[in-house]
Amino acid sequence: MTKKEKVWIYKPQRQPKSKVPDTIKQEVETKAKELVETILKPKNIKPPPEAKSFNYIVDIYVKWHRNFFYFCSNYRCPAPNCISEFFEERFARLEYVGNGHFNLSYMRHTGQWWEIYTELSLDECLAAIRDESHFLP
Repeated sequence: MTKKEKVWIYKPQRQPKSKVPDTIKQEVETKAKELVETILKPKNIKPPPEAKSFNYIVDIYVKWHRNFFYFCSNYRCPAPNCISEFFEERFARLEYVGNGHFNLSYMRHTGQWWEIYTELSLDECLAAIRDESHFLP
């Protein structure tokens, strides 16, 4: 049996993430809730389908988790053989990067977040979520 060699490697320290100020948190929540209530909910929440085997959206909401702000949709699965009657899917994510700027990502079909915009203002992020097809619930 051979003896394994020990090797030293350089491991730079991670850059600390910017803490989200409370004023920005409040502004983001207020504007995002307005977008959800006025545009996303009326556009995407429909009556239940006739077929009992299809999932459908029952609610759209927003929430913070650390430096990330998520747009979420709550689905109902009416099928008799479903694992859970309700489940949550996150479809858009804003990451606070400092100075009032955000990185904007969407959830791909692979289950991975895909960042498509970097260092946008809040209004630019909300406009992209409202207008672009990547950010559909």
